[in-house]
Formats: sequence, structure tokens, C-alpha cells
Amino acid sequence: MIGRTIVLLLLIIVLSIGGIVWFDFLNIIDAKDLLAPVMRFLPFIPGETRTQTTLGDDELINLDAERLAVRLEALQLRNMEIDTQKRDLEILHGEILQMAQVLEDRQSALDDRENSLRAQALDAENKDRNVEQNARYLTGMPPQSAVNIIAALDDQDAIDVIRKTEEIAQAEGTASIVSYWFSLMNPDRAAELQRKMAGRPTSL
Repeated sequence: MIGRTIVLLLLIIVLSIGGIVWFDFLNIIDAKDLLAPVMRFLPFIPGETRTQTTLGDDELINLDAERLAVRLEALQLRNMEIDTQKRDLEILHGEILQMAQVLEDRQSALDDRENSLRAQALDAENKDRNVEQNARYLTGMPPQSAVNIIAALDDQDAIDVIRKTEEIAQAEGTASIVSYWFSLMNPDRAAELQRKMAGRPTSL
């Protein structure tokens, strides 16, 4: 038993030393100092099982230069990307300004249109008020005098006064004097006004 134990221990030691030598040969570990006493008795193992490569000053300078070149290239790419983004932003800013100008022009046109419609509405309101006032004046006058005035008006003005007179009579629930005006008016003039009123209910 003691002999077997000694043999196993020696076998383990030999295998351990062989493994260390092999790992050192493969540059996995650095066991040169540890194996130096053993290598003296093992002539088949080269004295230097592992060599470390050392860089000279020129190689270090070249390595630093390569790193610097890589950084410069990265900076150049970054600057190119920034320039591209800047151009895109400038284009977008120009488009936004153009759109803003278009919207401003449209808003100005809408404001002008609104002001024009308000002016037209005000003119129409003033005209309607004037027509109503004239209709009331004519209704209060002697019929023949009113007919003479209506006959002298333009066709559209005469029609507006006649229609407003009928509207006032309907609103107040009184008899309209328009038919009596037509009976006193020149037949040709009366027929012309009635024809235009029938053909164009609201305007000439």
C-alpha cells in the first residue's frame, strides 16, 4: 500500500509538472521562474519556454499614431454627421418659414375677405334701411305723387321699394298699396316692372 501511494504521488507530481510546462509552452501561463530548477534536469525542454514580446519606442509611437488616426477619423465622421444635420435643419427651417409665409398670406386674404363681407353686409343693411324708409315715405304720400317718384327711379330701385312696401304691409297686417300704384302708373312701365319682378324675384 505504501509503495502504491508513493507511486501515485510521484505520478501526480510528474503530471502536474508536465501540465505546467505545456501551459507555459502555449503561453497560457508564465511558469519560467517556477520551472527553472526543473528545466536544468530536463535537457529536452528549451531553456526559454515562453517569450514576451516587447515593443520598442518606434512601435509605441506608431501605435499611438494609429490610435490618434482612428480618433481623428471618428471626429471627422462626427463632424460630417453634424454638418449633414445642420443642412437638414436649415432646409427644414426654410420650409417652415415658407409655410409660415403662406399661412400669413392666407390669413391676410381671409381678413380682407372678412372685412369686405362685413362692409358689404353693412352696405346691404344701410341700403335695406334706406329702402324701408323710402317705402314708408312713399306710402304716406298721395298715391299719384308716389307713382311719379317710383316711375322715375331705376328699375331695380323701383322694384326694391315696391317689394319693401309689400313686406311692411304684410308685417303690419295692413292692405298693400302696391296694386293701386300699378293702376296709376303708365301701363308700359307697370308691365316692365311686373315682368322683371316675376322673372327675378330678388334682383334684376
